[in-house]
Amino acid sequence: MQQFYRERSAIEKEYSAKLSALAKKYFEKKAKKSSSLSVGDTPRVTPGSLESASMTTWSVQLNTLESRAAEHDRFSAQLLSNLAEPLKTLGARYEELRKHHAEYAAKLEKERDSSYAELKKTKGRYDSVCQEVENRRKKIDSSFDHGKTKAQNAYQQQQSDMRNVKNTYLININVTNKQKERYYHEYVPDLLDSLQDLSETRVSQLNSIWLQAAQIETSTLARSTDYLNHLSSEIPRNKPVLDSMMFVRHNASNWQDPPDFTFEPSPVWLDDGSMAVDEISKTFLRNILTKSKGQLGELRRDVDAKRREVEAAKRVRQNIRDGKDKRDEVEVVRAIFYNQENLHEVERKKVTAEVEVSTITTAVGDLSIGAPNHNFKSQTFKIPTNCDLCGERIWGLSAKGFDCRDCGFTCHSKCEMKVPPDCPGEQSRDDKKKLKAERQAAANAGTSGTNGASADAVPEMPRMSRTDTANSMNTLSSGYAASANRSVSGTTRSPEESGPNRGGTIKSVMSKPSIMGKKNRIVAPPPTQYISDSSANGNGHASNGDLPRTGEQRGRMLYPYQRNGEGEISVEDGREVVIVEPDDGSGWTRVRSGSSEGLVPAAYLSVLPSTPTSTSASTYPATFNGRPNSAYSASTVSLAGSLSSSTGGKKKGPAVAPKRGAKKLKYVEAMYEYAARSEAEHSMLEGERFVLIKGDEGDGWAEVEKGGLVKSVPANYVQDVA
Repeated sequence: MQQFYRERSAIEKEYSAKLSALAKKYFEKKAKKSSSLSVGDTPRVTPGSLESASMTTWSVQLNTLESRAAEHDRFSAQLLSNLAEPLKTLGARYEELRKHHAEYAAKLEKERDSSYAELKKTKGRYDSVCQEVENRRKKIDSSFDHGKTKAQNAYQQQQSDMRNVKNTYLININVTNKQKERYYHEYVPDLLDSLQDLSETRVSQLNSIWLQAAQIETSTLARSTDYLNHLSSEIPRNKPVLDSMMFVRHNASNWQDPPDFTFEPSPVWLDDGSMAVDEISKTFLRNILTKSKGQLGELRRDVDAKRREVEAAKRVRQNIRDGKDKRDEVEVVRAIFYNQENLHEVERKKVTAEVEVSTITTAVGDLSIGAPNHNFKSQTFKIPTNCDLCGERIWGLSAKGFDCRDCGFTCHSKCEMKVPPDCPGEQSRDDKKKLKAERQAAANAGTSGTNGASADAVPEMPRMSRTDTANSMNTLSSGYAASANRSVSGTTRSPEESGPNRGGTIKSVMSKPSIMGKKNRIVAPPPTQYISDSSANGNGHASNGDLPRTGEQRGRMLYPYQRNGEGEISVEDGREVVIVEPDDGSGWTRVRSGSSEGLVPAAYLSVLPSTPTSTSASTYPATFNGRPNSAYSASTVSLAGSLSSSTGGKKKGPAVAPKRGAKKLKYVEAMYEYAARSEAEHSMLEGERFVLIKGDEGDGWAEVEKGGLVKSVPANYVQDVA
C-alpha cells in the first residue's frame, strides 16, 4: 500500500489518463494475493471467491480511484507526506512486532522441547545408576572375603545415589507435565491472543490512514466528493475482528492434549513409581523442599505484580480503542507483550517450585519444619579445601562449592543437597575451626571405612632407584622404574613381584588406591630383572666366566650402581669388573661384568693393579658351600638389594655426571602443601622443588623426581620454574 501511494503520487502529476491504468494494475495484484492475505498461505479450508473485510474495503478504494479523472500537484504532495511515510513507519513497526512474536513462539517451543529432553536425560541417568547398582551387587558376589566389606559399602552407597536420582526423575516428571499443561493452555493461547491484538491494531491503523486519505481527497478534489464519501462510508465497515474471524474459520483444526508422562522403571532394576523415603533420601528431599519453599513466597509476589502490570496495560489499550486515551496503541501493545514475557519467566519458576513442594510433601510430609538447615552461600575457594561431607578435595579450575555462613560447613556443589540439617548455629572462628577438624575426621573415617582398609595397613614399599642423584641428568631415565611398578588398579608393586618368586620370600604388597581415579600405565619391568647374572656367585667374586685375561685392566665398584639409561649396566658394590674403555673426560667408563658390558660412572669405580698372567682356578671357586653358581643370583633387583636400598646403611655414590647429549633438566615448584595418599605419590611442601619427568597428559597428574624416586603429584599443585 505504501508503494501504491508513492506511485499514485507520481502518476497524479501526469493527469487523470494514467489513473485508470494504475487502478487496473493494483486490481491485478490484489487478485493474486487476496487469498494469501485473507486466510494465509496454507488454509485448511479453501476460501473460494471470498476475501477478507480489509480486501473488500481495498476493492472499494480502487473502484473509487477509477472514477477519478484529475489530480493536482498539491494532492500529490499530500499523498507523500500524510500517507506514504506513515505507512512505511507503521509497516516497519508491525513487522518488528510480528518477528518478536515469532521468536517468542520459537522460544516457547524450545523450552518445551528442553523440558522433554531434560526429562529424557534424567531417565537415562536413572537407568545408568540402576545399572551401576546391579554391577555393584554382582561385584559383591564375585569378590573375595577380604573385599566383601568394601564391595558391600560401595553397593549401599550406589543404592543411595540411585534413590536420589530416582527422586529427581520423579520430580522432573511432575515439573515437565505441569510445564506442558501451561504451554498448551496458557502460553500458546496468550501468544495467539497477542498476535490477534497486533493484527487488529494493524487493521485499525490502516483504517485511520485510509480515513485520512479520504479526507485529503475530499478537501482537494471537490468533483470527486461523492465517490470519496462512498469510500468513507465503506471503510468503517471493515471491523478489525472480521479479518481475524475469517482467518480462524479457515485455519481451525481439531486438537487434544498430549498424554502425561509417567514413571518408567529401568530395564535392569525392578522398581515402582513411589518416592524413596529412607533417611538419606529424606535428607536429600528435605534440602530440596527447603530451597523450593524459600523461593515460593517471593515468586508468588512477583507473579501477582507482573499480572497486575499486564492487566493495567490491557485496560489502557481498550481506552485507546474507545477514544478515551491518546497514547500510541503500538507502544501499548509492545508493553503488553513485554510484560507477558516477564510474567511467563516468573510463573514458570513458580510452577516448578510449587510442584516440587507438593510432590515432596505428599510423599513424606513437610520435612522442613524445625530443621536446623545450613545457611549456605556460593563460594569460590582460592586455596585447597576439602568437602566436610565426603572428605574429598574440592577440585576444578574455579573450585566452586558452598560455605555455611553460620558454622563454616564447606561442601561440593554436588553435595549440597546431601548435607543433613545439623547446623549448630552461628559459631566463633575458633569454634568453626574445631567443627571443621571434627567434620574432616568424621568424613575421612567414613571414607576409610568405605574403602575397606586404613592407611596404616599399607606397608612401606622398598625404594626402587638409586639415591643422592639430585640435579643429575640420569634421574630423567629413572621414571621407567617408577612407572613400571604401577598397575591398572592403582597399586604399587616391589621389583621382586615383577620377577620370578625366589625361595617363597616375596609377598604381594598392596597400596592405597590413588586419588581421583588416577589412571596408571602397565609397563613391563626391564628384561634384566628376569635374568640371573651368571657372572657372580653371590659374594661379589668373579666366576669362571670373568677370569682375567692377559693385558686386561680391572677395577672394583666402590658403590652399587643401578642402570638408568640405554648403554648402562647394573653392578653391585665390591664387584670386580674389566675396564674396556677408560674415562675419556665425560665421567663415564665402559666396563664388562660377566657377559654384560656397558657404562658406569667413573667415580663409582676404583682401578686395581695389574693381575698376573696366570691365575689359579682356586682363586675363583666355582662353587660356594657346595652349591652350583646358578643357585645364587646377583640381580640388582633381588629382595635383599631392594630392602637395603631403603635402609640408611647402604653406601651412597657421588652425584653422576650427565652423559653427553643429554637433555636439559626442567624443574617445577610446589604451590601448595600436599600429603601423598599412596606409595606412587610424592608428598610436597610449599616452595619445594622437583625435577619434572613427565607433564600432565590429561589425567591431572605429573611425574616428578625427588631423591632418586619418580612419583606422581597433582599437576595443578606445581608450576614451572625457569
